[in-house]
Amino acid sequence: MSQQGGRPTGPGPEDDWWGQLYDDASDDTGPAPASDSLDDRFASASGTLHPDAPPDRTPPAAPPPRGVPGTPAVPAPRPTPARMPEDTPPSAPTTPPRTPAAPPHATITPPRANWEPPPSAPTPPGHAPTLPNEPPSAPSGPTAAPAYGSWTPAAPAPADPPADESPGGTGAGESRLEPLPPPPASRAYVGSRPPTYDPEPTALPAADPDTLDALVPDTVLDGARYGACTLRAASVRGDSARYRGEPRRDALLTARFGTGERALVLVALATGVRTAPGAHRAAADACRRIGAAVGRSHERLADDIRAARRGDLKSGLHRLTDRSLGRLRADAAEQGLAPDDYAATLRCLLLSADPECRTRVFFGVGPGGLFRLRDGEWQDIEPEVAEIKGEPVLGFGSPPHETPDGDRLTMDLNIPTPPSPYEPAPAPPREPFRFRTSVARPGDVLLMCGTGFAEPLRGEPGLRDHLADRWSDPEPPGLTAYLADTQVRVKGYADDRTAVAVWEA
Repeated sequence: MSQQGGRPTGPGPEDDWWGQLYDDASDDTGPAPASDSLDDRFASASGTLHPDAPPDRTPPAAPPPRGVPGTPAVPAPRPTPARMPEDTPPSAPTTPPRTPAAPPHATITPPRANWEPPPSAPTPPGHAPTLPNEPPSAPSGPTAAPAYGSWTPAAPAPADPPADESPGGTGAGESRLEPLPPPPASRAYVGSRPPTYDPEPTALPAADPDTLDALVPDTVLDGARYGACTLRAASVRGDSARYRGEPRRDALLTARFGTGERALVLVALATGVRTAPGAHRAAADACRRIGAAVGRSHERLADDIRAARRGDLKSGLHRLTDRSLGRLRADAAEQGLAPDDYAATLRCLLLSADPECRTRVFFGVGPGGLFRLRDGEWQDIEPEVAEIKGEPVLGFGSPPHETPDGDRLTMDLNIPTPPSPYEPAPAPPREPFRFRTSVARPGDVLLMCGTGFAEPLRGEPGLRDHLADRWSDPEPPGLTAYLADTQVRVKGYADDRTAVAVWEA
């Protein structure tokens, strides 16, 4: 850059812009008159040279004729833009004096966005100049190029996407797969009104510092997945025991014996006698006894289940159950307790880990419940126990009224015969053995439970309907969801709840 007469000369950013402006505004139709300088054209177009003055809304006057036809076109000399004084930093803004007329060498500011050139200076087709500090205009396709100096800002983006579109989703006119609705939420209670007891634990059972290992937690939760079945098991202290600070009388055991497809899963639940002080210990011992007995014979039991040897399974499991409960009676005698004070009911379920085996085996002693949810309907499949009721019937156990020789028998006067001192006292009656095998279908839910859960399930239709809605989904519930389902309360039923459910894939 050189300096002449105090004004710098040479190429610069402003010279490039002015050169572009001059080249774009040229027209081959004829030369512009020498008197029609850029200063006059800007003054006639904008009406002012000061950047802070308001724009003039008056339409610009028509320019003088561009030349006489036939006269050779002589380009007008390119004016040199005014420069700032040398002692002023380039970044410091300068404001021209507020004068009505511009001096001969006034600083000319770039035209505003609303400035339009005279109609005699059209823009050559296909060449749209770019104004400084303004974004370039996007091409408009087959339509004509915009007028020189006119620029329309782009329309703002819509705040919300259309109804048939979503960010990152499908386009307009494309359908989307909606997810399946979730199962209904678990309820706190069913029936006309909630139970009287508090739904959460309130009092803890008393503890002995010398027997802390005998403490029973309020809730036990477990689960697993083997073969074609998914297991969920939960045992919860009843509302009545929570209120009184009594331990949970139900015991739950889940165990796996073996590995691979020959593995055997045992789930056992036991319930102690309600009035016995050590009912929770008797229930825990019953689960441990039957678990040890099944574990020692798990290989043969697994083979019998896979081969569907129902007779061998029934006789073998009956023998193991009697042996386990017999040990409880022996423990009661060692502790100086009556046999009924240290007893428990026992219900067990055997599951094979082989995916091809769908035989489920139930066995046990004592009341409870065995249900199956199939096609949204509950089925009570508790095995029936043959019981002899009423007096003997002639020909079906009662003695004949005479002998084959015709002698009449003496009438029975219902006088009891005194026991013989040489014979031991008769043993107390035992609960009958229960056994059942079932072949599961895909989608079935097999439920084994104690009396605390079986009684409300049989007596309250609302609980059956609620669990059918919750458990009919092919995907088994998680542990927390299953626990919430087993704790749905029903007024009038406050015993411990122990439930074992198996979902078939």
